[in-house]
Amino acid sequence: MEMTGNPASQPVFTAAERWKKRLPYVIAYGVLALTTLPVIFMYAWLILRSFSDKMIYGIIPVDFSLENWRFLWSNIDQRGSELPSIWTATRNSFLFAGTLTVLEVMIGTMAGYAMSRMEFPGRQSLLKVTLLLHAFPSVSLLIAVFYILNFMGLYDSIFGVVLVKTALQIPMTAWIVKGFFDDVPWDLEWAGLIDGCGRLKVWFSIVLPYIRPGIAAVSIFSFLSGWSEFLLLYTFVISDENITLASYLQRLISDPNTVNYGLLSAVSLFYMIPVLLFFIFTQKSLMQMSVGGGKYV
Repeated sequence: MEMTGNPASQPVFTAAERWKKRLPYVIAYGVLALTTLPVIFMYAWLILRSFSDKMIYGIIPVDFSLENWRFLWSNIDQRGSELPSIWTATRNSFLFAGTLTVLEVMIGTMAGYAMSRMEFPGRQSLLKVTLLLHAFPSVSLLIAVFYILNFMGLYDSIFGVVLVKTALQIPMTAWIVKGFFDDVPWDLEWAGLIDGCGRLKVWFSIVLPYIRPGIAAVSIFSFLSGWSEFLLLYTFVISDENITLASYLQRLISDPNTVNYGLLSAVSLFYMIPVLLFFIFTQKSLMQMSVGGGKYV
């Protein structure tokens, strides 16, 4: 192979010039390290504390033990009262997050399509109000939501809280999905209609597959939002049989004077594991979401 350049003719940089070129990278990596190390340290402490009986000076683990993980095979006794099974809380958390994801994606997708494709009275006003509806914090609606759930007989019901959370999340979901539908060419739908397909079949077989990355991203965000929900569940679900993992953690720290930090660390790690696994298996779909809408990247 013929050489295309003479090494002797290449520019030679001095040490000062090489350092000047590398300085922006050194600064960038330094800032990233300073901001990331505290987070890494917190997770490392959480893992070490969950497998040790105590920590010397608060950071050095002593006496490796699985005692903090006893909640996996037995119920925890706290101040003379027995906490519900961790598996009951896990089942309820999956039920809440899963049902929320299904309802939010279904309703949000249909609403987003209607706002993107259909002309109807009040459409522009609805588009302007949609984000405003999402801006209301949950805590400002607690009293109104309590009266509604109590009237409908859904107080202390996971399904009742699912309906509330779905209603609060749908405006943002519909707005996000609308951006993906806006990027679907009208020609695709017209081609399906000309070929004899009905409007519903075109929507299912042509439009929805085109915005699959957007649906995947919305599903991921919906599940994570449901899994981490605490305020609504803590306020409107009071029975032990309907407890979720977020409320279970709150029970462990309800009395600051008797907190077992080893047990709390172990339960916190257990609470994080499904989210980490969910993100690992769905990150490919999440990365296909573009910033501006439903285009593949």
